[in-house]
Amino acid sequence: MTQQGLMTQQAQMTQQVRGPANRAAREAAKQVLRRYGAVTSGLRRGPDFVIIGAKRGGTTSLYNYLLEHPSIRPLFPGRQHIKGVHYYDSNYALGLRWYRSHFPLEVGGPLEVGGRHIARPGLRPAIAGEASPYYFFHPLAAHRLARDFPGIRIIVNLRDPVDRAYSHFKEATYHGRETLSFEAALDAEDERLRGEAERIAAEPGYLSAAHEHLSYFAQSRYLDMLPRWFSLFPREQFHITASEDFYADPERHVNEIWRFLGLEPRKLLSRTRHNQRAAPGIRPETRERLQDAVADHNRGLEELLARSLPWPASKQPAH
Repeated sequence: MTQQGLMTQQAQMTQQVRGPANRAAREAAKQVLRRYGAVTSGLRRGPDFVIIGAKRGGTTSLYNYLLEHPSIRPLFPGRQHIKGVHYYDSNYALGLRWYRSHFPLEVGGPLEVGGRHIARPGLRPAIAGEASPYYFFHPLAAHRLARDFPGIRIIVNLRDPVDRAYSHFKEATYHGRETLSFEAALDAEDERLRGEAERIAAEPGYLSAAHEHLSYFAQSRYLDMLPRWFSLFPREQFHITASEDFYADPERHVNEIWRFLGLEPRKLLSRTRHNQRAAPGIRPETRERLQDAVADHNRGLEELLARSLPWPASKQPAH
């Protein structure tokens, strides 16, 4: 079957998901599409970029803004609006074919006919990527990604550690994962996480809900994560932005990332902030406690990145 035929078949199969159907039927359709993606994984190039975090740092908004560029294609199948595959943290056992099944079919590259590569100038190459913010904190994700895609472009949004921790807590509460107050959860965090990272590293198939979802302060300590990533990828493959700067001027920062990915700048059409939830603000005494706890961390992070960060002056409530 030609590549054009495969793309037509892919579109037809996606159409089958439309219309009224019960949950079981929709899940079955998703499985069919995923199997089709795996069968055609050899025609899928995998990621050109990945947004690794930080969790609650604006990664969903950023990913959706990036998709406005005509040269960035969504994950497959497009109608499912998949943002993150979570292969290198939670789904690694499913294998690389499964991971590649999420990426679009390659177009625009040379077509091989009779052993000869024929250029197709009428087709514009496109790129694709994903956003799985648990990668940043997961103890094995960086090594796994470096082994499979050493030349990948890595995008990081770093939010004020205090606001990020509280936003993470609110998300966990919203989804029913957290029943404690924020203050009580912070007090319980060390015990909840004790030995979890070590067990993940020792048992690669082990999934820790506490490590992913209840690590409010730990996931805000970026200095515990960035050196691991910097040891595996060259610095020029990273684009690191403060979330506060990103939200203050999303068009400028999205265009910086498009240029980082080798794409032409363009006007950003959307300003929608995704996954934003209203909730009571953090207690002033709790904020002060956490700001004191991360003061040295923030100074060390500025030294590592050789740039100033907007957080000391940022007193905006967490969303």
